[in-house]
Amino acid sequence: MRLRLSVLTLLILAVSAFTAYGKETKDVYFKFKNADPVVFSHDVHLKHYTNCKICHLAIFNLKARRHYTMAEMEKTKSCGACHNDVKAFSVASEKYCSRCHKGRPRTVVFKVKGATDAYFSHDLHLASIGGKCKTCHDGKLITGKDKGVTMAQMEKGKTCGACHNGKRAFTVAANCGKCHKGMEPKEITFKVKDAGDVKFSHEVHLNMFKCPDCHTKTFPFKAGVKKNTMGDMEKGKSCGACHNGKEAFSVGGDCEKCHKM
Repeated sequence: MRLRLSVLTLLILAVSAFTAYGKETKDVYFKFKNADPVVFSHDVHLKHYTNCKICHLAIFNLKARRHYTMAEMEKTKSCGACHNDVKAFSVASEKYCSRCHKGRPRTVVFKVKGATDAYFSHDLHLASIGGKCKTCHDGKLITGKDKGVTMAQMEKGKTCGACHNGKRAFTVAANCGKCHKGMEPKEITFKVKDAGDVKFSHEVHLNMFKCPDCHTKTFPFKAGVKKNTMGDMEKGKSCGACHNGKEAFSVGGDCEKCHKM
């Protein structure tokens, strides 16, 4: 009876060990918000490297679970430790992008507060640059860690503005409707403490001016921008850039023209 129990125990341990090994060597999926996941196959790699310690934990620290950018991989981090064009195909070569990034690139939707969504079409851009992903994904222009940039920053060459500068492609300055689909400028209400609210009508002003006359030099259109006082405006800041008594009525005149009491 004891012999049977011992044999049964050994079988259970063997099956458990096999199951654990199976779990450790499954495909690993690295997910992306706007693209199909990159699939890492343990089976494929274990055909070349039978010792798990070659990667764990020297290259891949399972406790840290850190995600690396392509720019970091090109500097031999993560997959780039082997995929350097010596041991295996290089992560730095755009001709191999599709070896890991399967599937069709998706349209990226940027949610913008105070405006309609902006749409970036991979299909359209890849057609115009001959399928060369690294034209944008070069570790400098788009790094994978970028936060949202303002329109003012784009006009200085950041992200989209690197190409959309009026030379390589249409300028980001005042071409709102080309990216922000269905955008209609709205009336803006400025809450003013101890005085009546001020309402700014885009419709009225667009009958006399164009978007680039104000945006983004006079009005940066970004979160956290400094609010100008009446004193600032009288010195030519904000609304005072035009409301100076020459181009339009002065901000130092009749308060009720703007502050509806």
